[in-house]
Amino acid sequence: MPSLNAMILAAGRGERLRPLTDTCPKPLLEVGGQPLIAHVLDRLQAADVQRCVINLSWLGEQLRERLQREWRWDMTCAFSHEHEQRLETGGGIFNVLDQLGPQPIIVGNADVYCDFDLTRLQRLAAQWPTGRLAHLVLVDNPEHHPQGDFGLNAAGLAVDTATDTPAGELARLTFSGISLLHPALFDGQQPGRFALAPLLRQAMAAGQVSAEHHRGCWTDVGTPERLAQIRQRLS
Repeated sequence: MPSLNAMILAAGRGERLRPLTDTCPKPLLEVGGQPLIAHVLDRLQAADVQRCVINLSWLGEQLRERLQREWRWDMTCAFSHEHEQRLETGGGIFNVLDQLGPQPIIVGNADVYCDFDLTRLQRLAAQWPTGRLAHLVLVDNPEHHPQGDFGLNAAGLAVDTATDTPAGELARLTFSGISLLHPALFDGQQPGRFALAPLLRQAMAAGQVSAEHHRGCWTDVGTPERLAQIRQRLS
């Protein structure tokens, strides 16, 4: 199977985790004995990812210096510094596409703990269907997000349930932040700040986004309470 490249989104401020994130970037908060972002990198290495790009903003130099000092993964890494303004998810990915090649790329959030097996995405990329623009990993709706984000129909396609409820749709689910994105998803975009979700919804309307339901562990570490919960679970 071909090797994949990856993008880790690590530029968030972590407002709801203050004061912890006043002096520590959220991806460096420790769970299970190591920083959150190290768990992401472990799973990328297990999927034989050869190169990753990590975007940085708030306390970005601290994050970069820590990773460079303690780097132990068998992949090359580059950093994308968003000094002037955070580019959001879409803009941040678009900003580094030229560093990641023409094949689908794994995208994940540095502040999410998830035990999803990324080798599944590697196998999917090896048989990528013509015209497919994205594949999303969806999870059960957490208590803090009961309405979810997208649906998953019987054909394995992601559905924008805000505008479309076709026959055969399964339960509305939450986007885990883990995806396999084809660079063509960003065709026609201009550099700058923009979100990823509108691009995904547009592609969903054309039937170009597949998805799967991950039923394992997933935590969006966005509050002190959820940080404490995942720490307890992994202790």
